[in-house]
Amino acid sequence: MRFNVITIFPEVLDSIWAMGMMGIAARNGVASYRALSPREFTSDVHRTVDDEPYGGGAGMVMMAQPIVDAVESLDRASESPVILLTPAGKRFDQQDAQRLSRESELTFICGRYKGIDQRVRDLVVTEELSVGDYVLSGGELAAAVCIEAIVRLLDGVLGDRESGDTDSFAVGRERLLDCEWYTRPEEYRGLKVPEVLLSGHHKEIEKWRMQSSKDRTRKYRPDLLDDGEA
Repeated sequence: MRFNVITIFPEVLDSIWAMGMMGIAARNGVASYRALSPREFTSDVHRTVDDEPYGGGAGMVMMAQPIVDAVESLDRASESPVILLTPAGKRFDQQDAQRLSRESELTFICGRYKGIDQRVRDLVVTEELSVGDYVLSGGELAAAVCIEAIVRLLDGVLGDRESGDTDSFAVGRERLLDCEWYTRPEEYRGLKVPEVLLSGHHKEIEKWRMQSSKDRTRKYRPDLLDDGEA
């Protein structure tokens, strides 16, 4: 799967792509990454990508032409998604990650300054996503969040596929939070591992884990539960 990111700060992403699951995906040939700067598509000596907004007001606006030209320069299928990271976008979630993991290529546009010229949306953007109701200085970290969530769903990335199938928000956890987890030692500072996890009874362990998942969801994210969920 190929990931393209349009950003004026490509160096922000270099170290992120090299580590963890994203690094594994690249080394295994499962994913490839490319950062492309709109500055490469300017013609003035200062490589200008922003200007004052029409109508006045504080802040600068990223110009349409460098971004649109950067997207159109990519050797990509015309139907592949072009995603703008923006507070106006749909809240990115695990179902979006699963949906987008079925694509062969994704392109992310990272805004900066006050925002981007609306004509970028009109001409090349196919989808808008947000990682939360807060403001970042740019879309680079938001793009990295989306890409990592997608990459870890690709075949050949996680060492144990079942691990991903039972993560928080996964189908194996009924799209709820994951359960409590324990490892050695059996007792630490007076706190013991639940006996059922030591029993070796796999059906009872899974039953406990599902109930733990529901209990944690009820406590921390009740909005994820259906009405009447036990």
